[in-house]
Amino acid sequence: MSERVASCGSLYDSTSLLLQYCNNDDTVSASSNMDMEDRVSHLEQKLQLQEDEIQLLKSALADALRRLGCCEEQTLSVQPGGTQAAGRRSAAAAASTPPTKVRQLLQALPSRPLSNGYTVQQKRLLSSPSSPKKEVLQSIKRKSMSTERLTLIRREMGAESRSRTTSSSSSSGGKSKSKECTLNAEDGYVRMFLRGRPVTMHIPDGLKESYSLEHKVALPDRKLKLQWVYGYRGRDCRSNLYLLPTGEIVYFNASVVVLYNTEEQQQRHYLGHNDDVKCLSVHPDMVTIATGQVAGTSKDGKLLAPHVRIWDSVSLNTLHVIGTGVFDRAVTCVAFSKSNGGAFLCAVDDANDHILSVWNWQKEKQLAEVKCSNDSVLGAVFHPMDANLIVTCGKSHINFWTMDGPTLTKRQGLFEKHEKPKYVLCVAFAENGDAITGDSSGNIYVWTKGGNRISHQVSGAHEGGIFSICVLKDGTMVSGGGKDRKVVLWGHDYRKKEEMEVGESFGPVRALAEGKPGELFVGTTKNAIIRAAFPDTLTPIVQGHTDELWGLDVHPSMEQFVTCSQDKQVHLWDTSTHQPLWSKTIEDPGRSAGFHPSGSVLAVGTMSGRWLVLDTDTRDLVSVHTDGNEIISNVKYSPDGNFLALASHDNFVYIYAVTENGRKYSRVGKCAGHSSFVTHVDWSQDSQYLVTNSGDYEILFWEASCGKHVTNMDTMRNMEWATYTCTLSFSTFGIWPDGADGTDINAVCRSHDGSLLASADDFGKVHLFSYPCSQPRAPSHEYSGHSSHVTNVAFLHDNSHLISAGGKDTSILQWVVA
Repeated sequence: MSERVASCGSLYDSTSLLLQYCNNDDTVSASSNMDMEDRVSHLEQKLQLQEDEIQLLKSALADALRRLGCCEEQTLSVQPGGTQAAGRRSAAAAASTPPTKVRQLLQALPSRPLSNGYTVQQKRLLSSPSSPKKEVLQSIKRKSMSTERLTLIRREMGAESRSRTTSSSSSSGGKSKSKECTLNAEDGYVRMFLRGRPVTMHIPDGLKESYSLEHKVALPDRKLKLQWVYGYRGRDCRSNLYLLPTGEIVYFNASVVVLYNTEEQQQRHYLGHNDDVKCLSVHPDMVTIATGQVAGTSKDGKLLAPHVRIWDSVSLNTLHVIGTGVFDRAVTCVAFSKSNGGAFLCAVDDANDHILSVWNWQKEKQLAEVKCSNDSVLGAVFHPMDANLIVTCGKSHINFWTMDGPTLTKRQGLFEKHEKPKYVLCVAFAENGDAITGDSSGNIYVWTKGGNRISHQVSGAHEGGIFSICVLKDGTMVSGGGKDRKVVLWGHDYRKKEEMEVGESFGPVRALAEGKPGELFVGTTKNAIIRAAFPDTLTPIVQGHTDELWGLDVHPSMEQFVTCSQDKQVHLWDTSTHQPLWSKTIEDPGRSAGFHPSGSVLAVGTMSGRWLVLDTDTRDLVSVHTDGNEIISNVKYSPDGNFLALASHDNFVYIYAVTENGRKYSRVGKCAGHSSFVTHVDWSQDSQYLVTNSGDYEILFWEASCGKHVTNMDTMRNMEWATYTCTLSFSTFGIWPDGADGTDINAVCRSHDGSLLASADDFGKVHLFSYPCSQPRAPSHEYSGHSSHVTNVAFLHDNSHLISAGGKDTSILQWVVA
């Protein structure tokens, strides 16, 4: 312990050196031996080493302070009258006792581990090669401040410990570089290491003699099959909704391309992509489809190149993959040619120059490329009557490109006396070949076929931007507005015929697709798809969240589940209709959710420390409380429904007594002892105890009635737990892969029959293990579909399905367990 505490000074010194290194003027980067990316990588490695040391130091400090706290309580108990006073103290009174000096020090520890703030943006900060130097500097300074804080705590702790005769030591021991698990058969525990941090898990008495680390575990005999994808990516993508001759609409969400038959209520899924799909185009044969994706990241941190996949929408087989190693960052626009049988494909990537390229996709051969624009490019399409003419639009421009062999020649669109918009948002083509554009000023411009001048103008067609224009088979046209959320039908003479307005809860219009005669499909920026018909028929058929999604729980007895997101929306879903039974807007971004065992109410934790209880039938607000001002990362009712535990990022777990079938709440305890934010909570079968995990990989146990920390492992090692959602426990530690850094797995869930274990990781994967999962690096079935960190998983009450929630990709996937 003393050696580890002494290392804090050296950490602070090295941090100061790092700051000096980084505070050089930016002009030196041009003549530096390392370019900016190399320097950022170098700094990242140094910071990683410091984070590991600080994590160990924090753990040691927390352990020592807990021991000192026990000493204080023992000292108080031996003072005259101490025993009688202790006997008179009730559990509730103990919870409200003023904190001792040691407890104050314990609470002063940083509330988040430096290695992980458990948000996707922070997770990707230093791993991104394009992270600004300013962000790196701010990250270093934050770590330096935290180190200074630890130094002050170390000094106070040293003074505190010198005033006692009882010495304290850390149970963590010295830092181990080993990632292997070790078994202590005599004391009955397994120890694994996450980023050098030892994690001790106690073996139940019944398994002590027979347990071996070398025992081989079989793969689970059941598998998952993707059944349904909830949501649609309309918040930042365009031209991504089409109707196929099969009666299916095709669109995408996360890394899945969805083919949804709205009449039969069936989905099929193309799963060839390994990260976010960003664009989509349908071939003139109405069978072949091209989709482009962003650059992905493998488990070992290597970049996976962005590319375009061409595939068959009937068989779902991949036909061609083009552009691997050519595109930069992401493919944002893709389109087939029309007039030559769809032999060509054009694509625009997300490089600084937004490279426009043309391909013979069947030969996977690039025909031409050109720097398109330094500004954002929002659309690229072939002219329907000329395979050598491509129109691109975006910020302050519309360009007409003529392909002559390997050369692409640009003609800029001339606005002349017309208002030049900030953005040209979309382009479509009339029956006679004229180009039609919608822009950010709400104007529709018609550009003469083959020319680059405006021949007709519809001023103020919409209030605000026009995100989509769709020319119908009868030659009329439909436009979709942003700010006004209107869908407008225009005649052949560009005169308004009819209009209807999309509800505010669904958001502005993002994409339009013609359906059956008289029918439209409308994609919105709030990730919904609506079936529409003039004059005013609007029926939502796809809905989803629009911001980072973490909260998920399943109904205790019905085929329903609840989700809550940072978009401030709570949805109660029906797994058979795949539609929300109800939706409710709350005041704060949502983070966690949990059903009462009766199913009559559910609790929702938010990002602000506030939590609320909703009636599951009426969605009425039953109760509102606030505990701290940080994220409520987990809410969980006890199996008997008499308690509610709320895990917070302020390092505490708040315990409430629950009466009147979930309608009345009174706080009875607060679990204080974690040195980092609390991530997961499980209740014992008898509702008497809690087990918790934290951001610095601690496993702690508590008495539910008062929040007292339980240290007697003879009691806890044999405890039966009602659920297994803690990622660190003897029964679940096999989910961790070799070399895991402790943040790679976000959630785990045991099936209700006790045979399966599902995990959610940072690489867009859902894993299925056999339960118990008590062998190192247990084998699993792996499933793709999410494109971001998978943040939560849960089995339905009858184990028939698994629900998984994505973080930044905001998607919800429903898997059949077969």
